[in-house]
Amino acid sequence: MGVEIKINNLSKSFGKQLIWGDVTLTVPAGEVSVMLGPSGTGKSVLLKTLIGLLKPDQGSVVIEGTDIASCSEKELYEIRKLFGVLFQDGAMFGSMNLYDNVAFPLREHTKKSETEIRNIVMEKMDLVGLIGAEDKLPGEISGGMRKRAGLARALVLDPEIVLFDEPDSGLDPVRTAFLNQLIVDLNAQIDATFLIVTHDINTARTVPDNIGLLYHRHLAMFGPREMLLSSEEPVVRQFLNAQRIGPIGMSEEKDADELEAEKGEEMPPLPPIPLQLEPSNGIARRSQREPGAWCQENGVTPPPNSFQPTMSMATGS
Repeated sequence: MGVEIKINNLSKSFGKQLIWGDVTLTVPAGEVSVMLGPSGTGKSVLLKTLIGLLKPDQGSVVIEGTDIASCSEKELYEIRKLFGVLFQDGAMFGSMNLYDNVAFPLREHTKKSETEIRNIVMEKMDLVGLIGAEDKLPGEISGGMRKRAGLARALVLDPEIVLFDEPDSGLDPVRTAFLNQLIVDLNAQIDATFLIVTHDINTARTVPDNIGLLYHRHLAMFGPREMLLSSEEPVVRQFLNAQRIGPIGMSEEKDADELEAEKGEEMPPLPPIPLQLEPSNGIARRSQREPGAWCQENGVTPPPNSFQPTMSMATGS
């Protein structure tokens, strides 16, 4: 079972440049959450702050009763054992084969025998579909395989929280679809808390239980997937539906002239909300809800034709 991450009033600057301020949200335990935002809005900075690689200027990040922002180095070391991280490029050691890359955290942080390590490594490589590739070097495999190897390494210590920093970066749409299915299947199996930073709108619309959007140095919105996909808030609506009309421009925020030029133009209607991607075995994850449940509970009318099987954007099923 994963653990929740409580973020309160978090702010981070580099010099005089504010990255984001007053960020407050709770990442629910055992659920899949996605964090979106235009390039340069500090999504990866947020992940690094959550694991204590960067210290915030103010605020707290509380996990299992420990505030990562103010705890001792010893406490931080213990809390980090709860985390697994998939970095953008997989972050493989180029001189090690995949087996040794995946085994590295076990050799560094545990006193397990090589027999125990081998059993764990092979189990995780099997989970991500890499059995038979353990002797290959990172330079000998595709980008998608390196991502899966990085994910296997992130899982070897049985983390309760897994952070994904743009896992689909550099992948074609087909391999992104396979990776999305793998993420959903893994969440169903290990029931950990997943937080994914991504630019991929299809991933954001079909994979998570919750969606967040960073924009203009603050958290614009965070909540259940259906809440954001049915939102009329201009920034959320524009970004999640990949629309040209709205406050976001090429340089993050449109200037007054650009906004004036759009006056009188209506935003396109909200597209249907697709079905959420299900595990391969067809058994719903613990945190997965019935399609339309949030909309019904909150009196929100979803866009026409939402939750129809023919409208699902989820591939690889």
